[in-house]
Amino acid sequence: QVQLVESGGGLVQAGDSLRLSCAASGRTFSSLALGWFRQAPGKEREFVAAIRWSGISIVYADSVKGRFTISRDNAKNTVYLQMNSLKSEDTGVYYCAASQTWGARVYYTSNYPYWGQGTQVTVSS
Repeated sequence: QVQLVESGGGLVQAGDSLRLSCAASGRTFSSLALGWFRQAPGKEREFVAAIRWSGISIVYADSVKGRFTISRDNAKNTVYLQMNSLKSEDTGVYYCAASQTWGARVYYTSNYPYWGQGTQVTVSS
């Protein structure tokens, strides 16, 4: 069992930066995949980024490559999402998710049995 708590969302202007945090508790081990997803109003939840708990594997959605950076602090059991050059289309509820499986399915919500409550990010243009 893994528990996840996100924080760091807020209201910013286009071009600004935000850093989201996801504190994990419970079972954490090297094969654990930690992912960030987001959901805009009226749209499906979409993949943003994922990192293997060991840190040796990282993947991003094309829409955020070069602007967002995912990282983790093992000592704090926390995963971060640094978001730079924010755009209005980045607006949505951002969710942290965890899975005991790292593989081709890390891009899909169905890969993740554990989810946080979400944190709102609003980017005004």
